[in-house]
Amino acid sequence: MFLWSVLVFVNLVSGTTGTNAGVKVRVTQKGLDYGRQFEMASIQQKLRAIQLKDMSGTERLLIGKAEYSITGMQIVNLGLPKSALGFVPDVGVMLSVANADIALRGNWKVKYFRFIKDSGSFDLTVSELSISSTIAVSGDGTGRPTVSMTSCAASVGSVKVKFHGGASWLYNLFDSFINKALRSALQKQICSLLPNSVADMNPFLKTLNVLSKVDQYAELEYSMVEPPVISNTMIELGLKGEFYKVGQHEEPPFSQRPFSLPSQDTNMLYMGVSAFSINSAGFVYHRAGALRLYITDDMIPSDSPYRLNTKTFEAFIPQIVKTHPGLMMKLLVETVKEPLITCEANNMTVQASSMVTAYAIQSSGTLSPLFVLNLEGSVSANIYVSGLKLAGHVTLNKIQTSLAKSYVGSFQVTSLDSIFTTVLKVTVIPKVNAHLQEGYPLPAIGKIQLQKSQVQVLKDYLLIGTDVQFTG
Repeated sequence: MFLWSVLVFVNLVSGTTGTNAGVKVRVTQKGLDYGRQFEMASIQQKLRAIQLKDMSGTERLLIGKAEYSITGMQIVNLGLPKSALGFVPDVGVMLSVANADIALRGNWKVKYFRFIKDSGSFDLTVSELSISSTIAVSGDGTGRPTVSMTSCAASVGSVKVKFHGGASWLYNLFDSFINKALRSALQKQICSLLPNSVADMNPFLKTLNVLSKVDQYAELEYSMVEPPVISNTMIELGLKGEFYKVGQHEEPPFSQRPFSLPSQDTNMLYMGVSAFSINSAGFVYHRAGALRLYITDDMIPSDSPYRLNTKTFEAFIPQIVKTHPGLMMKLLVETVKEPLITCEANNMTVQASSMVTAYAIQSSGTLSPLFVLNLEGSVSANIYVSGLKLAGHVTLNKIQTSLAKSYVGSFQVTSLDSIFTTVLKVTVIPKVNAHLQEGYPLPAIGKIQLQKSQVQVLKDYLLIGTDVQFTG
């Protein structure tokens, strides 16, 4: 079942939208090799359950005819020592099994002429059994994958039958006929069984998080927007990877630019998350009004040299105590447009354009505006994988302020930079980091864990290299 988990992304929808992918996923041969052990266990279980039908027939001999029947055949042992999974360009994957062996046990009965009858049991050994099957991946029309077997071939190298009971000369008369009949029956039974084994994976594939709710504001879509690229060494696909307002899919005023994943195969799985995907989150949260925060003095650490009151601001705006003496203050920080995330080699920055409105809190609780500042802030981001989510942590680099409006007269705005730098570091940045720490869902299906995940910041996207572990 793991195989289909790592291939889950290969063809999520039957058609494409023509837009560029925001997220790309690549499954390498290493990932396919890891999945092989789970798939072979599943196939072995299916093959053990083969029920060969009772067989009977009449064969003409040199003298007369022999009637025989073979009943109660059961598989008592099955070995699949050599197997492989490989990519089939433009199709999917190929499963091959070589040097397999099967041991069966059953009962025989023969009648020669009208008066000679005998019966007993037999052991049958099948060796050098080979199986080759091609498995295609397609979409089910709901943005989720479905798999099907498109071809199968089974070949039995040799069949040896050992009879027990009865007269040896008698069953030797029809040994060759039984050998031929059992060989044909096994080959047909194996290839008729495998399609059901493959189809059993489809309910599991329906657990793909094509649309994941992130929080009260946003959801994340992972439907496919490009046909899969399948070569001899990998499968790569393009997913939409775009944030939307919950229940309302509005496109942002910017578009995704094409990007390509580097040629790496050290890990089982690679995911490229574009700056477009992350910027679409900023667009959604800004439009939803989620990027705004009221800051009060109780949010400032007690050991801070700055307090949110007019006494502190008197040193920078002397006239403030004349109009608003001895009052506590409140700040409203809100974005004026969506933040801009930029990815360069080993460097991810976020540029945010905000507005800060300062209020004096009157004894009645009424807010009196003092001034409004334009604030340009730049932060550095550290991105990492946590579970099945992409999480992060930001650090404030610098701010630049300018006066938009003053209700207390003119003053030197840059003198407030140290205060607002401190306020942002101890209030806004921790709030942002708490939210980023919760993470945003990556494409996932079933019970899969990502292991040894590493994130690289490249030009215009993040590259996640990871191994996977199937846990159920």
